[in-house]
Amino acid sequence: MAKSNASKAAAQRRAAKSQARFERAEARRRERRIVAWSLAAGVLVVGGITWAVWSSLDEPAASPSDTSSSTASPTTDATAQPDPTAQPDPTALPTTTPELYSAPPPATDSLGTTWDVTLHTNVGDIVLQLDGEHAPQAVASFLMLSKDGFYDGTACHRLLPSSLLQCGDPTASGMGGPGYSFGPIENAPEDDVYPAGTLAMARIGNDANSQGSQFFLVFNEVTLPSDSAGGYTVFGTVVQGLDILQSVGAAGTQTSASDGPPAEVVIIEEVTIA
Repeated sequence: MAKSNASKAAAQRRAAKSQARFERAEARRRERRIVAWSLAAGVLVVGGITWAVWSSLDEPAASPSDTSSSTASPTTDATAQPDPTAQPDPTALPTTTPELYSAPPPATDSLGTTWDVTLHTNVGDIVLQLDGEHAPQAVASFLMLSKDGFYDGTACHRLLPSSLLQCGDPTASGMGGPGYSFGPIENAPEDDVYPAGTLAMARIGNDANSQGSQFFLVFNEVTLPSDSAGGYTVFGTVVQGLDILQSVGAAGTQTSASDGPPAEVVIIEEVTIA
């Protein structure tokens, strides 16, 4: 009986901790909205977009501000190659809050060292090690956003079931960002091969300076051909939780397409830095 009571007490503590984490994330989002609206004096602007695009084709991705570009119809063939120019329909996107940041932090904030970071998600903890030596700007940006609670309560919006999960957009639309973008590309592999466990920055096709808050987690090795801008900034590795990502990949997308929102919803509840 004592063991049963102890188990119940432990479960209650875990539930209370999860609820407290959720409430902190909600409070941070409310604070960000209030500050953003005050700074913008009621003027709405659309946040930056860093939609990761990869293809061996030369056709560039549509600009995020180009509302005249058409959106490719999602395919229902799970084996089809993702459309390299796929973009959400700008007219169907929710209006984002005004910009919260005017510029990225200095690359020196990464201190040229490694950082241990944990993504606490609704499907389990994913532990990352950030490489501040080889990707100082990307790491500095990720650390600042994480410390500010920018990622708290955000959904991972894009899945390629065979290889990777993309996260970091507060609007979960593929069009959101922190209000700034940065470049150039750092630490991209010369052979275009991204091993399982790679943590890399998403960006707009053919634009090295369009990196923002969105990133992707590779759970199965994948080749992402470089475009005119180069490859994708690799700024860390997954050191724990690769099995969680592979499970999300195995569940597929919501439409069973080869590129789309994951069928298993993944929410970043909180990011902690060791």
